[in-house]
Amino acid sequence: MASEGNGMSDERIGTALIKQVIEEELKDVPSEDVPPLTPLAVQLKTEQEEKVVNQLGIMIRIVGDKVKDDKEFQDAIDGMACGPGSKWDRFKKVTDKVFEHGITWENIAVLFYVAGKLALKMVEAHLPQSVRDVLMWTVDFFRNNLLGWIRDHGGWINSFSDLAVASVQHVSSFSSQSYGLIIIFISGLALGSFITWRFTK
Repeated sequence: MASEGNGMSDERIGTALIKQVIEEELKDVPSEDVPPLTPLAVQLKTEQEEKVVNQLGIMIRIVGDKVKDDKEFQDAIDGMACGPGSKWDRFKKVTDKVFEHGITWENIAVLFYVAGKLALKMVEAHLPQSVRDVLMWTVDFFRNNLLGWIRDHGGWINSFSDLAVASVQHVSSFSSQSYGLIIIFISGLALGSFITWRFTK
């Protein structure tokens, strides 16, 4: 059952999540360099949706950090601002790279993370108007290519366990003590989300 059955909207959550990831990436940029993103994104309607978006945002940052060391992704992100072809074509190449092995919760998280990095790269390249393009393209890609898959896989609420596993795999190079603390933290997040979700039904 997708999140829509419990009063939460997978579409609203995904759209708000994309916006949040981009805003988080741009938080240290002077506000005059960033165009307003509010009119382009749907507002969350419940406190439960806000909690899900915030928890997913944390997990996306952890999962997305795996991309930082991937030279192909970094080249694609760097090429968005000044590469050959239209920015849309370059964005499409990035999405093709992210989903070259199919749609998974982890790949969706990586796309949202990369969208944030692309938005930052546009501001750094003095193309702030392109931040809105990145947001709109990511939201459109989400709605047209990922939303159906998300609903078919039980909605965002079912992403927590897979994203928690991906997060733990990312931090596996930490010491065993740090590893244990991170497992406890992520397990607590997932369990708390599940309990909250069940009580709101």
